Amino acid sequence: MSQSLSSQPSQPSQSPEQDRIAFWQRMLICVVIGFSSGLPLFVFLNLIPAWADDFQLDVKAIGLLTFLQVPYVGKPLWAPMMDWINIRALGRRKTWMIILPMVLTVLLIVLGLLRPDQQMGMIVLVGVLISFASASLDIVIDAYRRELLPDSELGLGNTIHVNAYKLAGLIPGGLGLILAEQLPWPVVFAVVGAFMLPCVLLGLVMKEPALKTLPPRTLEKAFIEPFQEFFGRNGLKAGILLVLFIFLYKLGDSLATALATKFYLDMGFTKKQIGEVAKVAALWGGITGGFIGGFAMMKISINRALWIFGIIQLLVIPLFAWLSMQTTPNLFSLGGVVAAEAFGVGLGTA
Repeated sequence: MSQSLSSQPSQPSQSPEQDRIAFWQRMLICVVIGFSSGLPLFVFLNLIPAWADDFQLDVKAIGLLTFLQVPYVGKPLWAPMMDWINIRALGRRKTWMIILPMVLTVLLIVLGLLRPDQQMGMIVLVGVLISFASASLDIVIDAYRRELLPDSELGLGNTIHVNAYKLAGLIPGGLGLILAEQLPWPVVFAVVGAFMLPCVLLGLVMKEPALKTLPPRTLEKAFIEPFQEFFGRNGLKAGILLVLFIFLYKLGDSLATALATKFYLDMGFTKKQIGEVAKVAALWGGITGGFIGGFAMMKISINRALWIFGIIQLLVIPLFAWLSMQTTPNLFSLGGVVAAEAFGVGLGTA
């Protein structure tokens, strides 16, 4: 395991004005990294289903594309490796916060150049690479945010990060769908991919955070010992149950959400209507749910909150069945159901 540093360099005293500037800089960084963390996932949830539907793929094929998100679930398996592999001249965090957003931008552009009706094999390959790169970026961003923020700012910083994450959904699910009504798909994917570049700029100008622990020096310390410690602390049975709970808790909701755009299109809503109404409703529903969920967890235990919020998410799903019974497309009903579903999801991700 990583060893604690024996001493930390003393920080020079700052004036109150300098402290305020540094505080707002940290919060702005939380906005940028939260937005960059969320955007690729919403490409899978919102943009890819509409793109595939334009090429006449059926719901089964679009449903199979949702499994491209699987690397997000496996993040803990290679998270320790992100500390071990880096470019020493840049540092542990800067290395990946420069390289991964650039890779994601290129991959999104490449994805938009493919045809779902003719090149499904290449789409699966590129999609897996996007998912793996995005999940890896999540790992680095979470670690960087923890090192960036003092303990007193963690609560606010995490809240800003989560809401910026949700705000990113407006790009693939709002702007992207609106542009798709008038522009070819390669241009749409290129525009969406360009929104990853602010994270690259941040990586270039940011300072590498001060080390709180020594990075692992061997593969064994980076990959094997963390798993030994985890299962040794919890026991094999409890460890496996915990991993299964993490894997399954959001799986059903994620698979259903990935097919939501296709569902709206089949009901007769246009891509522009979905972009203008459904995704905005989802944004504000999710933000509201996140704030209420965060406040509720201050009053009840995390374990109890997980079960309560999970049940609420389950109870919201039947509203989509009610929406499907509408005889004509109704934007008010669409916005209400989407906001309710996003509220439930926001509770679960608070």
